[in-house]
Amino acid sequence: MRVPENLRYTSSHEWARVEADGTVTVGITDFAQDALGDVVYVELPDLGRTLSAQEACAVVESVKAASDIYAPVAGEVVAVNESLKEKPEAINEDAYAAWIFRLRPQAPADLERLLSAEAYQQHVAAQK
Repeated sequence: MRVPENLRYTSSHEWARVEADGTVTVGITDFAQDALGDVVYVELPDLGRTLSAQEACAVVESVKAASDIYAPVAGEVVAVNESLKEKPEAINEDAYAAWIFRLRPQAPADLERLLSAEAYQQHVAAQK
Protein backbone atom coordinates (compact mmCIF):
# COMPACT_ATOMS: atom_id res chain seq x y z
CA MET A 1 0.00 0.00 0.00
CA ARG A 2 1.44 3.34 -1.08
CA VAL A 3 1.04 6.34 1.24
CA PRO A 4 2.89 9.36 -0.20
CA GLU A 5 4.52 11.55 2.45
CA ASN A 6 3.57 14.83 0.73
CA LEU A 7 -0.20 14.34 1.16
CA ARG A 8 -2.62 14.70 4.07
CA TYR A 9 -5.26 12.03 4.77
CA THR A 10 -8.69 11.56 6.30
CA SER A 11 -9.85 8.65 8.43
CA SER A 12 -12.44 7.97 5.69
CA HIS A 13 -9.57 7.30 3.19
CA GLU A 14 -9.43 10.50 1.13
CA TRP A 15 -6.11 12.19 0.34
CA ALA A 16 -5.58 15.94 0.04
CA ARG A 17 -2.77 17.82 -1.71
CA VAL A 18 -2.31 21.58 -1.43
CA GLU A 19 -1.51 23.10 -4.83
CA ALA A 20 0.65 26.17 -5.52
CA ASP A 21 -2.47 28.31 -6.05
CA GLY A 22 -3.86 27.35 -2.63
CA THR A 23 -6.50 24.97 -3.93
CA VAL A 24 -6.73 21.44 -2.53
CA THR A 25 -6.81 18.39 -4.81
CA VAL A 26 -8.77 15.43 -3.41
CA GLY A 27 -8.84 11.74 -4.28
CA ILE A 28 -9.12 8.36 -2.59
CA THR A 29 -6.18 6.44 -1.17
CA ASP A 30 -4.54 3.32 -2.50
CA PHE A 31 -6.03 1.46 0.47
CA ALA A 32 -9.54 2.65 -0.47
CA GLN A 33 -9.30 1.72 -4.15
CA ASP A 34 -7.91 -1.70 -3.22
CA ALA A 35 -10.78 -2.29 -0.79
CA LEU A 36 -13.35 -1.23 -3.40
CA GLY A 37 -12.01 -3.40 -6.19
CA ASP A 38 -12.57 -2.55 -9.86
CA VAL A 39 -13.98 0.99 -10.09
CA VAL A 40 -16.72 1.23 -12.73
CA TYR A 41 -18.29 4.67 -12.15
CA VAL A 42 -17.48 7.99 -10.46
CA GLU A 43 -20.13 10.59 -9.60
CA LEU A 44 -18.39 13.96 -9.40
CA PRO A 45 -19.49 16.93 -7.27
CA ASP A 46 -20.99 19.98 -8.97
CA LEU A 47 -18.67 22.85 -9.83
CA GLY A 48 -19.28 25.82 -7.54
CA ARG A 49 -20.79 23.67 -4.80
CA THR A 50 -19.87 24.79 -1.29
CA LEU A 51 -18.94 21.88 0.95
CA SER A 52 -18.67 21.47 4.69
CA ALA A 53 -15.79 19.45 6.09
CA GLN A 54 -16.65 15.72 6.07
CA GLU A 55 -19.67 16.32 3.78
CA ALA A 56 -20.39 13.53 1.30
CA CYS A 57 -19.92 15.10 -2.13
CA ALA A 58 -19.01 12.36 -4.63
CA VAL A 59 -19.47 8.63 -5.11
CA VAL A 60 -17.11 5.93 -6.36
CA GLU A 61 -18.80 2.73 -7.47
CA SER A 62 -17.05 -0.57 -7.97
CA VAL A 63 -18.12 -4.08 -8.85
CA LYS A 64 -18.30 -4.69 -5.07
CA ALA A 65 -19.89 -1.56 -3.62
CA ALA A 66 -20.53 2.17 -3.80
CA SER A 67 -18.62 4.47 -1.50
CA ASP A 68 -19.26 8.10 -0.62
CA ILE A 69 -16.33 10.49 -0.95
CA TYR A 70 -16.11 13.20 1.71
CA ALA A 71 -14.66 16.70 1.60
CA PRO A 72 -11.52 16.75 3.77
CA VAL A 73 -12.05 20.45 4.59
CA ALA A 74 -14.77 23.04 3.95
CA GLY A 75 -14.58 24.91 0.68
CA GLU A 76 -15.91 25.51 -2.83
CA VAL A 77 -15.50 22.96 -5.63
CA VAL A 78 -13.43 24.69 -8.32
CA ALA A 79 -12.57 21.73 -10.60
CA VAL A 80 -13.60 18.13 -11.21
CA ASN A 81 -11.72 15.38 -13.04
CA GLU A 82 -14.04 14.89 -16.04
CA SER A 83 -11.76 12.17 -17.45
CA LEU A 84 -13.02 9.82 -14.72
CA LYS A 85 -16.42 9.72 -16.45
CA GLU A 86 -14.82 7.95 -19.42
CA LYS A 87 -12.10 6.08 -17.51
CA PRO A 88 -13.12 5.46 -13.87
CA GLU A 89 -10.62 2.60 -13.68
CA ALA A 90 -7.84 5.22 -13.62
CA ILE A 91 -8.41 5.27 -9.85
CA ASN A 92 -7.37 1.61 -9.68
CA GLU A 93 -4.35 2.23 -11.91
CA ASP A 94 -2.97 5.08 -9.77
CA ALA A 95 -5.14 6.37 -6.93
CA TYR A 96 -2.81 9.32 -6.34
CA ALA A 97 -2.80 10.50 -9.97
CA ALA A 98 -6.54 10.05 -10.52
CA TRP A 99 -7.80 12.99 -8.47
CA ILE A 100 -11.57 13.45 -8.14
CA PHE A 101 -12.07 17.17 -7.41
CA ARG A 102 -10.35 20.37 -6.31
CA LEU A 103 -11.67 22.85 -3.82
CA ARG A 104 -10.73 26.30 -2.58
CA PRO A 105 -10.60 25.85 1.21
CA GLN A 106 -12.49 28.28 3.45
CA ALA A 107 -9.83 27.93 6.15
CA PRO A 108 -6.52 26.55 4.80
CA ALA A 109 -5.28 25.96 8.35
CA ASP A 110 -7.90 23.18 8.64
CA LEU A 111 -5.61 21.01 6.48
CA GLU A 112 -3.25 20.77 9.46
CA ARG A 113 -5.94 18.76 11.27
CA LEU A 114 -5.79 16.00 8.66
CA LEU A 115 -3.65 12.91 9.18
CA SER A 116 0.00 12.77 8.19
CA ALA A 117 1.16 9.80 6.12
CA GLU A 118 2.48 8.09 9.26
CA ALA A 119 -0.75 8.69 11.21
CA TYR A 120 -2.82 7.42 8.26
CA GLN A 121 -0.74 4.23 8.05
CA GLN A 122 -1.35 3.66 11.77
CA HIS A 123 -5.08 4.27 11.24
CA VAL A 124 -5.22 1.68 8.44
CA ALA A 125 -3.22 -0.85 10.48
CA ALA A 126 -5.66 -0.46 13.38
CA GLN A 127 -8.59 -1.28 11.05
CA LYS A 128 -7.16 -4.62 9.93
